[in-house]
Amino acid sequence: MTTDQGKTADLAVYADPANPALPASTMALERGRAALLVVDPQVDFLSPKGVTWDVVGESVTEHNVVNNLGRLFQAAKAVDMPVVVSPHYYYPHDHRWSFEGAIEKLMHSIGMFDRPGPLDTSGLENSGADFMAEFKDYIFDDKTIIASPHKIYGPEQNDAGLQLRKLKVDQIVLAGMSANLCVESHMREFIEQGFEVAVVRDATAGAKLPEGDGYLAALINFRMMANAVWSADEAVEHIQALSG
Repeated sequence: MTTDQGKTADLAVYADPANPALPASTMALERGRAALLVVDPQVDFLSPKGVTWDVVGESVTEHNVVNNLGRLFQAAKAVDMPVVVSPHYYYPHDHRWSFEGAIEKLMHSIGMFDRPGPLDTSGLENSGADFMAEFKDYIFDDKTIIASPHKIYGPEQNDAGLQLRKLKVDQIVLAGMSANLCVESHMREFIEQGFEVAVVRDATAGAKLPEGDGYLAALINFRMMANAVWSADEAVEHIQALSG
């Protein structure tokens, strides 16, 4: 049984350093330039019904990720800020790949994000590939852009970047799943493309495995590479400021 004191000690490893060596962020959102990008807000990552819950559930819960993602969606919609979702789907032809990395092998072996085909939505609703019910009103409002699926981790194979550029967006508030895989890969790619990226640290989570803590691995890289690392409270404040 984990005590409150023990849990606090466990979470202390994620606290920002008391005396950071790196410069503080000066990123400020500007209306017309900024969008919310949410990666993989899907059942397989964020629900106890999902196939990865045994390894990500503790992290999702301790960072209150589902609630914090909902707050980001709500804040963005309230100020008419563009929202882009970068989802993850696997089709039967993806299971015929000749080689895979370790996590790819795992995802395919457990049927993560599986769908019967790119034009076939049968069985999608309430499946592991479906969006979380808590977010559907925001996603299916005829304004949110649902990008084509990314296939491994980053957005190189989907149209999220094109959609953002077509809106003349060059600032991204980034959140979703999972921290050291798809979120970090999206961050890296969009930074390389010249976007300004703020990662919302408690609107993402990672797997905890004998090989390591995915969230902690990502958090270190967020601090070193992102233009800003915000809490959900901070991100909401930044987004709400766009209403003026």
